[in-house]
Amino acid sequence: MDNGQKAIRTIYFSIAGNTALAAIKGVSGVLGNSYALIADAIESTTDIFSSLLVLLGLKYANKPADDNHPYGHGKIEPLVTFLVVAFLVTSATVIAYKSIQNIQTPHKVPEPWTLLVLGTIILWKEVSYRLVMRKSRETHSTSLQADAWHHRSDAITSVMAFIGISIALVFGKGYETADDWAALLAAFFILYNAYLIFRPALGEIMDEHVYGELQEEIRQVAVSVKGIHDTEKCFIRKAGLTYHVDLHAVVDGTISVTEGHRLAHVLKDTLLRRIPNLGHVLIHIEPYDPPQQP
Repeated sequence: MDNGQKAIRTIYFSIAGNTALAAIKGVSGVLGNSYALIADAIESTTDIFSSLLVLLGLKYANKPADDNHPYGHGKIEPLVTFLVVAFLVTSATVIAYKSIQNIQTPHKVPEPWTLLVLGTIILWKEVSYRLVMRKSRETHSTSLQADAWHHRSDAITSVMAFIGISIALVFGKGYETADDWAALLAAFFILYNAYLIFRPALGEIMDEHVYGELQEEIRQVAVSVKGIHDTEKCFIRKAGLTYHVDLHAVVDGTISVTEGHRLAHVLKDTLLRRIPNLGHVLIHIEPYDPPQQP
């Protein structure tokens, strides 16, 4: 199974989980008099739509290159990530607004059993975060990473709700709004997570150089090829789940053009074979002039 298929299967897992949790949180929040749980349900609902966006983006990014897109369709992935961030910001804004309204409105203390619901949700969302984040690292998918952070932000809002409801139950009258304050605090955590998701996606769109380890691996593989003396420039840019490489390889300056061309192809084939997730590899040949003996 290739990375694209792995990422798509992971998103199906997220969609199914978020759909079930949104329903559980919504019903529990209404019956249990907890706006923190309702806020959680709102976020899980936006998570469903954002995961659907990620799914569509991954499917589009997985399309093969064509005449109009010779480097493939991978750049759609960070663009989808921006939309996911927009969903996060929107849900945080809605949660904050409703929390402030509820803080100003007298209401009942949440039901004790809502803590059991929240405890289960926290465990599930943390497991989901770790699973999806592991898959995002395996597939090098920024949009999958964004989806993983959705799970983590959901876990954080649930933790805040758990604390808020616990305070309201322990201290009783006068502390009914504790879970609303918890939901308001969770909204700020969501905004912070939105920034953490946005920043690497922006770097990907701007072709920011953040691939030092991959660059070093490329250089090591290159000099292991017979006839390649060294490497000079090595530029890497990411598109979707693949990395496109421009590499300047140093060869003996006295060889023929034909031999230099052959070495470039050998080097390219070696890099594609030994390093996964490489897309287009462009090799530029530089002449090597050995130092003169005194």
